[in-house]
Amino acid sequence: MSINWIEFTPFASLFGGIAIGVAALFMWLLLGRIMGVSGILGQAVAGEGAGQNGWRLAFIIGVVSAPFGYVLVAGDFTSRMVASPVGLAVAGLLVGLGTAIGSGCTSGHGICGLSRFSVRSFVATCCFVLSGMVTVFILKSGGLA
Repeated sequence: MSINWIEFTPFASLFGGIAIGVAALFMWLLLGRIMGVSGILGQAVAGEGAGQNGWRLAFIIGVVSAPFGYVLVAGDFTSRMVASPVGLAVAGLLVGLGTAIGSGCTSGHGICGLSRFSVRSFVATCCFVLSGMVTVFILKSGGLA
């Protein structure tokens, strides 16, 4: 197996990782909150924490609108998508199920939990990575990807 040099974007990935880390740091410093997307979304939908939904709504709008901003800057990315809309919907439902079972999502555990040396987040992140590796192996060996 070799690296697809056309799709390999180390600088964009590095910049994205730094941006997420800085956003998590500012959220912690300014609001005293952990930047876990599933928790923020779940609390906003459930109406938890009266008076707290303003920043949650702003965060959700930012997450949802970010791909549109990317399209304005970098152009169309849908030509590089490898899943159908149905596949994306199923994947989204499975991610939602996983965040409920795992008590958090990759951003909460992988970024914020690991930076706080949380053992639970370390175990969860290892499970995320292992699941991704197994999924890619199955898809590649079955000729699906």
